[in-house]
Amino acid sequence: MATLPPLIRRRFLSTSTNVPKKWAVKEVTKLNFKESLEEFKDHLSGSDFVAVSLQKTGSFSAAWHRPQPFDTADTSYCKAKYAAERFQLLQFAACPFTLRASKLTPHPYNFVLFPRDELKLGMPSYSFSVQTSHLTSMAQEGFDFNACIYNGISYLSRAQESAAQVRIGNPSPSTYIMNSSATRTVADTVFLERIKSRVKHWKKACRSSKKDDALLSSLRKLILGSELYGSRPCMNIDVCSERQIQLALEMLREFSDELVPLIVPAKGGGTQAVRVVLTSSKEDKDSFERELQNLEEEQNQRVRGFREVIDLISASQKPVVSHNSINDFTFIHSKFLSPLPTNVDEFMDSLHLVFPHLLDVNHMMKNIGPLRKVTNIHAAISYLNNHYFAPIDMENLPQENEEGTVHRHNVVKMCYLFAKLCSILKIPDNAMTSNNALLAPAPEEYTNISNPYPDSPQESINDDIRIWTKSMKKVSCNHLVFLWGFRSGMTAGMLKSLLHMSHDVFSEEFDVRLVDKSCAIVVFWRPGLSETFLDFVSSEEICGSLREMVSEGLRASSYDAYKRVCRLGLWEANLAESLDKALEDQDCLVEANLAANCKEIYWSSDSTINFDDL
Repeated sequence: MATLPPLIRRRFLSTSTNVPKKWAVKEVTKLNFKESLEEFKDHLSGSDFVAVSLQKTGSFSAAWHRPQPFDTADTSYCKAKYAAERFQLLQFAACPFTLRASKLTPHPYNFVLFPRDELKLGMPSYSFSVQTSHLTSMAQEGFDFNACIYNGISYLSRAQESAAQVRIGNPSPSTYIMNSSATRTVADTVFLERIKSRVKHWKKACRSSKKDDALLSSLRKLILGSELYGSRPCMNIDVCSERQIQLALEMLREFSDELVPLIVPAKGGGTQAVRVVLTSSKEDKDSFERELQNLEEEQNQRVRGFREVIDLISASQKPVVSHNSINDFTFIHSKFLSPLPTNVDEFMDSLHLVFPHLLDVNHMMKNIGPLRKVTNIHAAISYLNNHYFAPIDMENLPQENEEGTVHRHNVVKMCYLFAKLCSILKIPDNAMTSNNALLAPAPEEYTNISNPYPDSPQESINDDIRIWTKSMKKVSCNHLVFLWGFRSGMTAGMLKSLLHMSHDVFSEEFDVRLVDKSCAIVVFWRPGLSETFLDFVSSEEICGSLREMVSEGLRASSYDAYKRVCRLGLWEANLAESLDKALEDQDCLVEANLAANCKEIYWSSDSTINFDDL
């Protein structure tokens, strides 16, 4: 059994008395972003963990769009990917914190975001969807939309930054690695002699021009192609290949210590020219290189904007704590790294290159039976405080009735909940980590790291603690059948009663639940029954009550159709409409069946949305 990384173990063995008497969430806009970034960097450097909490313009548009108990890792990722690409982040709360024994010291920051074309380059052109329920909730919590729109911090993702650098086209210091071992051709020799002669005459002319009158100096610069870079003379060496760039840089390195080469990017990508800047002395050259470095750093900060925070968290390699990892990190990847990959495996590989240690308090709560269906941080804290003795030394948590502070304080409450769970689950004594999934840091005998996604909807509906009355059962996707097209108003119980007498496959135990009002899911517990049922529904031998239901519009399909719905992004309001679209082309259905990749899921009839109870 693996143990926690040294960083995680150390915070349980260390002690500290530097716990602040008070803590407050620092609100950060573009007006105070620069100085706040330095403070955040210092707090991050001295922390053990960093918690993140996101406020978005929307989440899931329909009930079945939410992660469901019958979702595999692939279908859950498709749903999270759809939400991340559709909606936008307006707040990003980040809280570096230390946890020493039972002492928790948080340093929360709330960054207000608003994407815009800050560089006036015509990119990126942002557009996003909003849900009125989310905006209403934000307004009730005191969110300042004016401050967000006018003073929200903008940003570019890493992929967007690369494209922006090409569009900006500013010369940059050479980063080419010299390789003089390659054999020089005749063309190489001719190119080198030509530019060496040109640079030699240009440098000599620049020295002589100080003694010339203004007219003669201007004529000399015109003939030699000399310009000024700031107050220093410069000239361009046009290049048409990577080989010529390398030859020019090798020649300039050997030519003089007073020359500084810069790479001039072409508008369409690549390199347009090598710009040579002449300095007056070794000291002037050093000063010029420092100026270039400062200018580059200033420009990079302006281009990256809020993404500087993401890069700092990534570079720190500190474990990142979140509440809804799959939702939060699809948003983070989409907005700050690059467009989301098409499948979950590529996403996880890409994400772990940036954030190698991810901790989800949702997983930790699932290791405490009564908390398995709790989706609200406040409710979880209340339950733990009432049922467990695990004191955490921190200033009083913010009250829910504090106007305008609910979301900003969520990240601090998450830190507190994480500390309580660590103490109750005794993580430092018996824990495990994995680089292949969103981590579930809990005792090994309770941890299911093979499925990083919650077994119930991730978004909180209310603060009530919901307790499972039935245990989870592992079931293959091949045992599931989707039914739709039944009469409006039919409940799961009514549908189960109709099915019970319609075919022999229903003489054994099976389960029926509504996914939404248009579609139900049937779970067969014995292998082969689902295939038998699907064959019977589509055969000419169908009879009895099932024949009547089919004549009224009942349709049935295997799990493959549902996977195809999610993969193709057929996000209709009713799942039935999406399944119809997925099955319109029979050739596509055959292709989906042949390419089926059967996986196992965990089924709990109690945790599925039951519209009979609404």
